[in-house]
Amino acid sequence: MNKKNLFTITTELFEYKHKTVAINIEEMHIICNMQIEEMYIMRYNIFIMVKVVMYFKRKVYDKLLEWKKLYSEKYAVLLEGARRVGKSTIAETFAKNEYRSYILIDFSKTTSNILECFDDIGNLNIFFLRLQAETGITLYEHESLIIFGEVQLLPKARQAIKHLVHDGRYSYLETGSLIPIKKNVKDILIPSEEMKLEVYPMDYEEFCDATGNNYGLLQQIYDSGAAIGQATNRKLMRDLRIYMAVGGMPQAVEAYVNGKNFSEIDMVKRQIISLYEEDFKKIDASGRISALYHAIQAQLAKDARKYRITTAIGKRNNTKAEELLYELIDSKTVLPCYNSTNPRVSLTDTKDFDSYKLYLSDTGLFVTLMFIDRPVTENDIYAKLLSDKLPANLGYLYENLVAQMITASGRELYYHTWEKKGSTHYYEVDFLISEGSKINAFEVKSSGAGKHESIREFCRKFSQNISKAYLISQKDAGKEENLLLEPFYLLPFLIK
Repeated sequence: MNKKNLFTITTELFEYKHKTVAINIEEMHIICNMQIEEMYIMRYNIFIMVKVVMYFKRKVYDKLLEWKKLYSEKYAVLLEGARRVGKSTIAETFAKNEYRSYILIDFSKTTSNILECFDDIGNLNIFFLRLQAETGITLYEHESLIIFGEVQLLPKARQAIKHLVHDGRYSYLETGSLIPIKKNVKDILIPSEEMKLEVYPMDYEEFCDATGNNYGLLQQIYDSGAAIGQATNRKLMRDLRIYMAVGGMPQAVEAYVNGKNFSEIDMVKRQIISLYEEDFKKIDASGRISALYHAIQAQLAKDARKYRITTAIGKRNNTKAEELLYELIDSKTVLPCYNSTNPRVSLTDTKDFDSYKLYLSDTGLFVTLMFIDRPVTENDIYAKLLSDKLPANLGYLYENLVAQMITASGRELYYHTWEKKGSTHYYEVDFLISEGSKINAFEVKSSGAGKHESIREFCRKFSQNISKAYLISQKDAGKEENLLLEPFYLLPFLIK
């Protein structure tokens, strides 16, 4: 009995981890993306040994649905993002659920016969026949999707998108990551028939959905506009700190959902970091991109006004150093936050490309890098982090969390700094976002204690340009004069 026949069975016996339960095989295949490893028939019952592959609901899926409905006839869609953020899983799940059939070509591991198909696409009839013959999958006009995974590894496949889309028989989805896509497009024509969708690590809403936490409750708390009370606030902050510790990389989230301890989850994150470092070395064998990456935490901890390349890699050729920095930014593993020199006008128009900070794209990887000097981060360290008893200044960790949340909303990151008269010190507001013709200002404090001098001075200086000013901390919601106090877990609702 083949797999197709198997999935037509309505209800049979499902054996997994020595347990036997009645289950709808077809539904389980759809829900869990079940991969069949072994099957045998015993009398009238069918017993199946399976490996369950978790799929987490991702917001970009809805954007893919919109693309399919409105744009797929004229454009391919490119899912961009760092390695291991879930692009391939999203693409294949979308293909399974929304199309009659699909062909997945992963250019990082496909066969030479498949690659040869792209040597000549002059006759698309022959091209499609070859793909079907090599994969054993039937394509149906206007009902099939062709996926190009890690498309940056075969530039001519990306160039072919123009002709394939114009042909109109099938839809096309590409994925690309880490090694900058632009590095391999020197001699090809970039297709204008290509839409881009960014894929980030799982945001807090997606994490709550995956772990069974009630994100809708947070919406209700926000809508109420009132303080929730100290006991509930502490519980909700602890829930958020779990997200800070685990992060949004799907593999790490899956490990958490499966009941792995934090040291085991930490090892998953270390493997992802090692993968990033291997890719960095493919771009620059000297290791300088890795040095730029690893220097981010130290520079944030020093509360520097901007990221300094020379501090990370020493005084080298400035042009080459800047090129390496842009390679790092293009990898989507870091989040640049630019100084807006004059927030009275457009933040974009006043972006200072020479004055910026860098954050990590994932809060979980940030925590792991905090303790990367040891072979593994022990469970007790994570326990102290979750209980807010870790003896360290975690303000920069919470800053990184906010940066990740703002980025996940589809916004660029901006901050503002200016000199303090009669002092060697300076004022700084951590994050700015546009709201209509005005801006919202955000100060991030892990404790919420202090005078908050910078944001108050900012409000006085730019009073005509500010819509709202927020202090984001672990404290419950409240208000101090014109400063709105909000806990970290409500931030996503402030930046929608």
